[in-house]
Amino acid sequence: MRKLLLHPYPKRARDQNPSREGFPIRPPLNNEPRTADEEFASDTLRRMNEVLARIQELEDALDDPSQIWPRLRGAWKRAEDEADPRMSEIVRQAREISPVLKDLEKRIRRVLRRTRELTPLDRVQEMDRASMLWLSRQPGRTIAERAGPAQRILSTVRYENFDTLENRVFHSYVRLAALVAREWQREHRQAHGSDRFRLVDTLRLRCRAIACDLEALGVGLAEPGTTPNYVLMQDRGYRTVRQNWVRLLRRERILDDLWAWQAQTWTDFAVLAIVLAIDELDEARPIAQSPIVWRQEAFKGRWFDQDRPLAVFWLEETGRIVEVQARPEQPGPLLTLARAHVSLRVTDPTRTELPRRIAVWTPHAMQRMDIQVGGEDAASRLSEIGQVASGEIMRDGLILTPAQGDPQHLVASRGKAHVDVIALDASGVSLALGMEALREFIRRDIWR
Repeated sequence: MRKLLLHPYPKRARDQNPSREGFPIRPPLNNEPRTADEEFASDTLRRMNEVLARIQELEDALDDPSQIWPRLRGAWKRAEDEADPRMSEIVRQAREISPVLKDLEKRIRRVLRRTRELTPLDRVQEMDRASMLWLSRQPGRTIAERAGPAQRILSTVRYENFDTLENRVFHSYVRLAALVAREWQREHRQAHGSDRFRLVDTLRLRCRAIACDLEALGVGLAEPGTTPNYVLMQDRGYRTVRQNWVRLLRRERILDDLWAWQAQTWTDFAVLAIVLAIDELDEARPIAQSPIVWRQEAFKGRWFDQDRPLAVFWLEETGRIVEVQARPEQPGPLLTLARAHVSLRVTDPTRTELPRRIAVWTPHAMQRMDIQVGGEDAASRLSEIGQVASGEIMRDGLILTPAQGDPQHLVASRGKAHVDVIALDASGVSLALGMEALREFIRRDIWR
């Protein structure tokens, strides 16, 4: 039995088993690109973050299960306007944590450290056992004689010290938050006048100022994975800071995984786009929907789990039932031959005709694919598959692939087989044109 395997992108420039090389490396946080390769990697990361933002908007839409698709469609409509920047973890923190930072800035926790040092007699306030022993060993009969010419004796002195664990966590958070905020702003320069941009910029400036103050007070940095102390667990302000610090650290950790599995994330984006396009049809009535379980962390590029099919629609005027199937466990012979992870299954409940299957390919590449060649190859494959005897009919296909800033829509045909190829991105004009092309495909006579 032959298998079709999906290998992740290498996290380094090259990798083995199988051999992979020539791939860009994910840019480190707040790295300003200086070479053409670094600029390409930065653009790739930006596009990846845009796709992630469209998928993560599903999490907010799930708050109202009865309005998932209308709410998600509204969020995607807003994403078509590049002046309305994407939601992200740093935007949420900019909205919520400002009062906490103001409060902690006024009451940075300190402790009194006790130490022993030679102190002028008139300033001695406390002596411990070790200081008394030292004094008893000095020559002289009176304290003044034992203090010697400098008139100093060893005593206990208390100093304020700000280098506590909770302040080190505070320091680490504001430094990381300032870097993440700067990266977010660099990706959304066109949204300079938006409310979200101003919120993030305010957070960045405040975090930079607090970081400078903490550094001046001698506060170090905490290591990731530090076990919280009593203050970090019980003090409301410090607890909130630590929770947000952990979220940002988790974001950096999972970005490596998401970078490697961008193809999986793109497939989920394409599936959501298809569902939204069908849901917009005037005649479409959602009659069933799979439970969607949102993950706290992505696993191999996937943020949510669902049963099969993801959604089922009834087309009233056309008289067809349409199932949106993603990664089916039993794809069937035709879909297996087509090597497609997604499909639309169309049936007529009033007739005994064979159901129709529309293959959906979601190829992802860091460089733009030749959609003309891809469409012709897919149409040729569908034409060959059409000659295979099966319990389904497959004549139409759809390819959804990243546009890399150059949205396009074309149709390739071979005999009775037709394949629409749509190159789109996850934000701005490219998203708007891509969704319009997808709606055009859905409205076409592919159901009969």
